[in-house]
Amino acid sequence: MSLPSWVRGSWFAPEGEGTPVHDAVTGAEIARVSSAGLDMEAVLSYARATGGPALRELTFHERAALLKQLATYLREQRDELYAVSKRTGATLGDSKFDVDGGIGVLFAYASKGRRELPNDTVLVEGPVEPLGKGGQFVGQHVLTPLCGAAVQINAFNFPVWGPLEKFAPAFLAGVPSVIKPATPTAFLTHRLVELIVESGLLPDGALQLICGGAGDLLDHLTDQDLVSFTGSASTAARLRAHPAVVGRSARFNAEADSLNCSILGPDATPGTPEFDLFVKQLVAEMTVKAGQKCTAIRRALVPAAVVDAVGEAAGARLARVVIGSPDEESVRMGALASLDQREEVRRSLKALLSVGTAVFGDPDRVDVVGADAERGAFISPVLVRAEDVERAEPHEVEAFGPVSTLIGYRDGAHAIELAARGQGSLVGSVVTADVAFARDVVLGVAPWHGRLLVLDRDDAPESTGHGSPLPMLVHGGPGRAGGGEELGGIRAVAHHMQRTAVQASPKVLGAITNRWVRGAERRADGTHPFRKSLAELRVGDSITVGPRVVSAEDVAHFAEFTGDTFYAHTDPVAAAANPFFDGIVAHGYLILSLAAGLFVDPDPGPVLANYGIDDLRFLTPVYPGDELTVTLTCKAITPRGDSAHGEVRWDAEVTKQDGSVAAQYDVLTMVAK
Repeated sequence: MSLPSWVRGSWFAPEGEGTPVHDAVTGAEIARVSSAGLDMEAVLSYARATGGPALRELTFHERAALLKQLATYLREQRDELYAVSKRTGATLGDSKFDVDGGIGVLFAYASKGRRELPNDTVLVEGPVEPLGKGGQFVGQHVLTPLCGAAVQINAFNFPVWGPLEKFAPAFLAGVPSVIKPATPTAFLTHRLVELIVESGLLPDGALQLICGGAGDLLDHLTDQDLVSFTGSASTAARLRAHPAVVGRSARFNAEADSLNCSILGPDATPGTPEFDLFVKQLVAEMTVKAGQKCTAIRRALVPAAVVDAVGEAAGARLARVVIGSPDEESVRMGALASLDQREEVRRSLKALLSVGTAVFGDPDRVDVVGADAERGAFISPVLVRAEDVERAEPHEVEAFGPVSTLIGYRDGAHAIELAARGQGSLVGSVVTADVAFARDVVLGVAPWHGRLLVLDRDDAPESTGHGSPLPMLVHGGPGRAGGGEELGGIRAVAHHMQRTAVQASPKVLGAITNRWVRGAERRADGTHPFRKSLAELRVGDSITVGPRVVSAEDVAHFAEFTGDTFYAHTDPVAAAANPFFDGIVAHGYLILSLAAGLFVDPDPGPVLANYGIDDLRFLTPVYPGDELTVTLTCKAITPRGDSAHGEVRWDAEVTKQDGSVAAQYDVLTMVAK
């Protein structure tokens, strides 16, 4: 039967027979895939009209909480996803890499959403910019969710991680997703979406699934829609040029194939930990997911003097890799995703072997355990040695499977030059204990890479490896790699939002952003703001206290008590010679301490703890005899979900008797609800 699509709140059965999808291990037909009869315009309309409004009603924290619940639910269903994943040719280790990696992305964005985003529907970016001399015309950038759909076209190699890494930031931003998986492994993505639907956690329209071809989907894009694509560079180029993408300025992001490299430092000779790390990493990247990773090492750049040693060491490790059915306990590398993919790898290998020799492996012969080598999409790992490192093929031909090419370089400059021949990569790595070499190479190759790993004996125990993208950091690369940044923490969330410069009075800007803006009205009702619970406190609530005279004895005592005897606080002659001061000045931290003594309400109450200070600046020196006054204003309130407390950001301004500002900063407190 053909896999149904999840669209417009129900399962849609396609018309016709569809395209057969086969078990990568046995060759048996699993299902058929088709989108025939599916109204693509209606799918996008449903996302915009139903999913978008439902998501935009939720705050960032509420969306983050749903992501966490979904991640927890899927984690409980992992065994089922592992079982289905076997039919893609994946070993248990491969399946965990894909399934656990995708679930981990959900957890990561849930955490970042709660920690780094407000419990609000609008995201403020950057400081308030003064636009007029009187302080009543200001501006600030705000980000709001696009009112369209995030169309996500995924590759076959990561049928779980791929969809989830795109869905998570879109959902957190408040934009509904339309997932279109690649046909060879669509059955696994289909089961993933079935589980998500069964969870009942997501608002209607937040996620839809199209099994089969995209049809005329892109024809119906608007200026509010986005397209995120993972796949070949040629397909990315074709989609990027689609009339709707170009004519309507729909946002387009691509993660395409790339000839990622790993560079072995000259110091990493045989017998060093770095040499062993390089070889181990190379073999892992060749065999995990049978090399079907857009982040895998395709070019191993090593000093020319150790090419043979690296080839021998890598070949010895590859010879121990057992290939076959994922059901066999001894198997460490499974099949490619399809027989068509195997033929594609073989065609690419012909081009590589025309300018090199196989150090290990035969593309036409492989011994497998527990399966038929011809019926299943099995292929041997192949390590090629480039005979002429200047030829184009090693730097332009990607065999998307368990294939890598050994390339000898003369020196660091030559290694940088060869790395750049890849014309843009998702990731590169440098394996060395030589800090100077690492710095030169990283800065030399950075313009051609989205991510760089420097691996040595110190970080190896904690490193997630060359081929593991992390949701906190950019995942994407320049040039051939697509020019995109699919992941990147809050950057990925912002990609799904519109940045708008808002110019207004402080009062209006504060109302828009739910933050008090300097220059707006302060409210003092006679009750100390520290006596108000989160439910009672309002943005703009304020108190002004003081003055407090700073004496010479205060400064001397603080210097002696803390040990901070910097000359500006203790030596009148030296302090007067300082170009910034006219004599002894009060310590900056003394000013903060005295200010706290003025504004803190000492009795037990709703304020539970002070957990930090942001944006502290000392603007005018304070001398003995000066009088300090503090104005404390509630700047922002962030409730914390089901917690019994929330966060309050206070604007603190310390002024002197002449009205000049001595210090400005934000005080961060935990306040009971």
